Amino acid sequence: MSNYAIGDIQGCFGPLTALLQQIHFDEDQDHLWLVGDLVNRGPDSLAVLRWAKNLGPALHAVLGNHDLHLLRVAAGIATPRSNDTLAEVLCATDSKGLIAWLRQLPLVQTYRQYLFVHAGLLPQWSVEEALAYAREVERALRGADYRHFLTELYGDTPNRWRDDLTGMDRLRVITNACTRLRFCTIEGEMEFKSKGGPDSPPQGYMPWYKVPQRATKNIPVVFGHWSALGLKIDENIVALDSGCCWGNQLSALRLEDGQIFQVNCPAR
Repeated sequence: MSNYAIGDIQGCFGPLTALLQQIHFDEDQDHLWLVGDLVNRGPDSLAVLRWAKNLGPALHAVLGNHDLHLLRVAAGIATPRSNDTLAEVLCATDSKGLIAWLRQLPLVQTYRQYLFVHAGLLPQWSVEEALAYAREVERALRGADYRHFLTELYGDTPNRWRDDLTGMDRLRVITNACTRLRFCTIEGEMEFKSKGGPDSPPQGYMPWYKVPQRATKNIPVVFGHWSALGLKIDENIVALDSGCCWGNQLSALRLEDGQIFQVNCPAR
C-alpha cells in the first residue's frame, strides 16, 4: 500500500488520470491525499468531483478556496466569475449530491507525521490547535445553518488570530488562514492581495512557513494554493501546487519515500 499527496487539480481531469496511471494507483490498496482546489479554472471539474466522490475511503481531501467558491455559487450566495469553469457542475443531474459531499470535507487533516492544509497555518497555532479550530469551521459548514456561514464567509478582516474572537469573525480568520494564506507577519497578521513568489513579499511580511517561531515548524506540512511558489520541498514543508491549470505540471508525492511524480498539463 502506498500513500500519495497530490497538488491542486482544479478541474484538470486529463492530467489527473495520466498521473494516476504513472503512479500505478490501485484504489483497493493505495490512498490519495488531496490538498484542496479540486475544481475550477480547468475544463473538467464535474469529472474530478464525480471521481473523488466515487473513490470512497481511498480518498482524503481538504477544502480549498475554489471549492468554497463553488459551494457559495451552488447555494445562490455568490455569482460565477468570468473565468470560472463550474457551469457543468451546477447543471449536472447529480449536482446536489456532489455539493453535499464537498461540504463534508475537512479544512485540516493529519496522517502519521504529516499535516495537510490547502494554504497555510498561522504561526502561533500548534497542530492540535489547528485541528480544533478547523473543526469549528467544519461544524458550521456541515450544519443546518450552513448558508449563513457561507453568506458571511468572505472578507479580509479580522486579519489576525485572537483567542477571544467569536462568531463569524473567528470562523473567517480560521478559514482564511487555511484556504488563502501566503504571507503574514511574525505576529501572524495576514496579507491577501499579493500572489507573487516567496521572494517578493510585501514589506513587513514573509511566507507563512518562514516565520521563525512557527509552532508547526517541526511538523511536515503539505499544502497547495501557491502556484507562484511551485513545487517546493524544504525542511518540513511540501508545496505541491505546480500550476497544472496554468499549463505547467500536476505533482504527486509518495509519502513513504518522498519520491515525486509529475505529468505535464496542457496550456489553457
